[in-house]
Amino acid sequence: MKKTIFSGIQPSGILTIGNYLGALKNWSTLQDDYNSVFCVVDMHAITVRIDPKELMQNTKNIIALYIATGISPEKSVIYAQSQVSAHTQLAWILNCYAYMGELNRMTQFKEKSQKHATNINVGLFTYPTLMAADILLFNADLVPVGEDQRQHIELTREIAARFNALYGDIFTIPDISTPKTGAKIMGLQTPTKKMSKSNEDLNDTIFLADTPDVIVKKIKRAVTDSEAHVYFDQENKPGVSNLLTIYASITNKSIADSVKDFEGKNYGFFKDAVSQVVKDDLEKIQNEYNKLQSDSAYIDTIMKENAAKAATLAEKTMASVYDAVGLLL
Repeated sequence: MKKTIFSGIQPSGILTIGNYLGALKNWSTLQDDYNSVFCVVDMHAITVRIDPKELMQNTKNIIALYIATGISPEKSVIYAQSQVSAHTQLAWILNCYAYMGELNRMTQFKEKSQKHATNINVGLFTYPTLMAADILLFNADLVPVGEDQRQHIELTREIAARFNALYGDIFTIPDISTPKTGAKIMGLQTPTKKMSKSNEDLNDTIFLADTPDVIVKKIKRAVTDSEAHVYFDQENKPGVSNLLTIYASITNKSIADSVKDFEGKNYGFFKDAVSQVVKDDLEKIQNEYNKLQSDSAYIDTIMKENAAKAATLAEKTMASVYDAVGLLL
């Protein structure tokens, strides 16, 4: 029997090449070997203020991007979190098995509290228990996410183990999976910091919607160093190492083989090559995405049908959880 994987992306802002290489590209590869559930986590997005119409449209846009990057609605279950009420039902129950001290230690809560000092809401604090519910609802064996989410997965494992110790083997304890390369794409101008879709410096980020000309300009302006020798060394050559990671992730080559491609080449040649593979890959995604965007009825149908599949899977878990804690269905 196939094992199950679950993961999701927030529909806030325009997705970056980091989202693609660290998540979407990896998911499309995994879907053939796993029972796959890929959600757009729109309920997580409202921990910060966002225009309702924008949120709805962003959610549909992300679903279209899932499909455009190779995630099949026939092979995988792809839907919006808010379409399946079991996510929040389970989140409330898990809130009763998570401890204040655990949630207070979450790095993301501390960072977002500083960034949104006028809106430190309870949802932001309990974000990790909703994430735990997302995962445990489908008894996921594996959660393919970026390194920045590792702390949340560890908390999910702790809550699941605590619940199981009280009530028996209700939840599968999930493992984390990150791609061999591309798990964390860094900024082009700040290669010591993760690439962010909210960075005010647009030259720091490659967005999936960027035109070929914009991609070339951004990569040509990417920070490197004065050595003019291409090899991988994250500590001493973070800019070059980041471009190598992008190149290797897109071409499905190892870092070692990627380095060999640029033996004796200068940074100009190197950046041109990286630009070319990025342009070619994103152009294919953009073309498919534009086709999907012209058929909104198709996206709506996919979301509705897949949400029904997700709800059916979730009902089985919720029946076991309700019975375990003594709640009535």
